[in-house]
Amino acid sequence: MKENSLIIQARNIKKIYRTGPLRIEALSGINLAILSGEMIAIMGQSGCGKTTLLNCLSGLDIIDEGDILIRGHNLRDLSETERTAYRAKYMGFIFQDFNLLPVLTAVENVELPMLISKVARRKARVRALEMLDLVGLSARAQHLPAELSGGQRQRVTIARALTNDPTIVWADEPTGNLDSETALEIMDLLCRLNQEHGQTFVIVTHATEVGKRANRIITMRDGRIVDDPLFPKAPL
Repeated sequence: MKENSLIIQARNIKKIYRTGPLRIEALSGINLAILSGEMIAIMGQSGCGKTTLLNCLSGLDIIDEGDILIRGHNLRDLSETERTAYRAKYMGFIFQDFNLLPVLTAVENVELPMLISKVARRKARVRALEMLDLVGLSARAQHLPAELSGGQRQRVTIARALTNDPTIVWADEPTGNLDSETALEIMDLLCRLNQEHGQTFVIVTHATEVGKRANRIITMRDGRIVDDPLFPKAPL
């Protein structure tokens, strides 16, 4: 594996939650390497640390020990403001619960992050419509979330995650609230986007059928990675 093909590296990271005298080590010495353009599935039972790992790798949460490098930049060297700006520029997020504002239409939900980032309103609207077309939802652009099916709402979420043309897309249980047929359609879409645009996808899931669609499955247990086919070759 060539060094310049790595996009995400985690080196002996630990995450500890403290509540009074209690000390819970949510991540215990995680080492991980992800290649540019890969689609990775992080799997394991509930409470194993999957979502905590995703939040730490993406800079949404802070680690207690170790290093996380994204595109060669160590997140520990960035201030909170710099991490926020870095996420806005290079990352997209897809969540299980959609996180759409109910009073906004599909296109307004997609363009909102761009408006917050001071993108001109007309440019944001054009980009939002392009992204809705990309996920096959242009005909529903003016519909409110309540007027959309679960699969359509997730497509809006995906369109919103792609507005900044992210290098990395983080997805936390992206099919968790969907029926099996709709989940298959969403995974078909994510795989197509990964293949056509070369973006790196890191997906947290408990669903075997989702994991099977990934290039690599990383299995976690009790805050540790217990199986990763690539790790023995990773230069960490």
